[in-house]
Amino acid sequence: MYYGYLKANKMQRIHFLLLPILLGMVIGCDNHTRSSLAKTERTEAKKKNLPDGVLTDNGNKVVTREMVQSSLITTSRSEAMKTPRQTSQDGKHSALFQVPQIKSSWDDLTDGIHTQADWHQRRAELKTRYLELLRDKHKPQKPALDIKIHEEVVVDGLYRRQLISYFVESDERAHAYLGIPLKVEGKAPAIVALHGTYKYGKKRAAGLVDDPDKAYLDHLCRRGYVVIAPEHFVSGSRIPPKGPYDTGQFYKKHPEWTAVGKFTYEHSIAIDVLQTLDEVDGNRIGALGHSLGGHGTFFLAAYDQRIKASASNCAAAFFRHNLNVTAWSRDHWYVYFKPIRQELLKGKMPPIDMHEIIALIAPRAFMDLSALNDGDGQTQRQRLLMLMKIMDIYELEEAPHNFGFYVHGRKHSVAHESRQLMYGWMDTHLKPPKATQTHLVSPESEKNASPSNAER
Repeated sequence: MYYGYLKANKMQRIHFLLLPILLGMVIGCDNHTRSSLAKTERTEAKKKNLPDGVLTDNGNKVVTREMVQSSLITTSRSEAMKTPRQTSQDGKHSALFQVPQIKSSWDDLTDGIHTQADWHQRRAELKTRYLELLRDKHKPQKPALDIKIHEEVVVDGLYRRQLISYFVESDERAHAYLGIPLKVEGKAPAIVALHGTYKYGKKRAAGLVDDPDKAYLDHLCRRGYVVIAPEHFVSGSRIPPKGPYDTGQFYKKHPEWTAVGKFTYEHSIAIDVLQTLDEVDGNRIGALGHSLGGHGTFFLAAYDQRIKASASNCAAAFFRHNLNVTAWSRDHWYVYFKPIRQELLKGKMPPIDMHEIIALIAPRAFMDLSALNDGDGQTQRQRLLMLMKIMDIYELEEAPHNFGFYVHGRKHSVAHESRQLMYGWMDTHLKPPKATQTHLVSPESEKNASPSNAER
């Protein structure tokens, strides 16, 4: 050991001398060992004619034993002061930088799906399940439309609004408001605007009664869209004897069908009406709605491929994670899916849930808007997990730009920002790119301010 010390240069001698001290501190060297080391240090220092307590001198800096010991003691104390709890906290904080994988019950949408081809196969299976949920095979034969115009007005010199009717069954006519902008360059995009649970829903959608926030036809016609606002089949001109939205009479007429199957089929016929119009581009048709019209929107978009863009606002909750799930199959008033009631009462899930139905829309454009305080807050938080899983399908379809969602705290509403998002979504996906294109300010558009104006 001494021979190695003599052969080493000055810095190596420092390391050579300090290493035993460091090792002693790490392994818990006892007092006797530390005393022996100190004696060795003094001996070595005397041989070099260094003052007592000086370990080495590189010509510029003196390193003493007290300096080294002080440093080691400080380090040792700081390490000793780290309690097991602090060490645990350090590890906990470190784990926060990791990105955990989010797991949820909605993962069944992509279980076993690895490729786009896998998804397309699963999609075909889900479409079959969806049509079975609707009991679509029990719908009547589609009749000729026989469109009739009952009234017509021009609104603010901007668009023509008509009250029309057309056959949806051989013995049943639906009524709707139809808005057509007066200044249309070429063929215009069109939208099916679906109202919520309101006695005079189509009138509200036209901006004639109740809440102007829900006057979608008026808003959208002013933006250049052709809009049809059909009445729900138990409202408006077809209110049943027991009152608005009572489906008892419907189920007597169609015991094997469902109310959702009925209104989805009728909304699909509303697309037929739009496609008869010379002003409409049949390849640029969208749908949007609030509440009953909100889930009516994604039911329609999943059912009819002609819907190229859709936006659902404050739609109802899904089957799973829903303490009020039997509302989908009540025993009175408005009954969405009568055939599944007994299974729901037994706690058995239907063969398809809403995330799988919405995923059928992909890769076509879809936006969901909802409020965390619309109904049960925990159920609404599940909606976020559901939507994130649906995004996986859009990514698989290489169309992530066609999917979006907005979550707010405005309860069951169609507030200004929600309307702007829905209408902007339609502009993005149904209008030419120039309609939403932005521009820099060009020098030609600028004018020098007059002195008087500049002073202001």
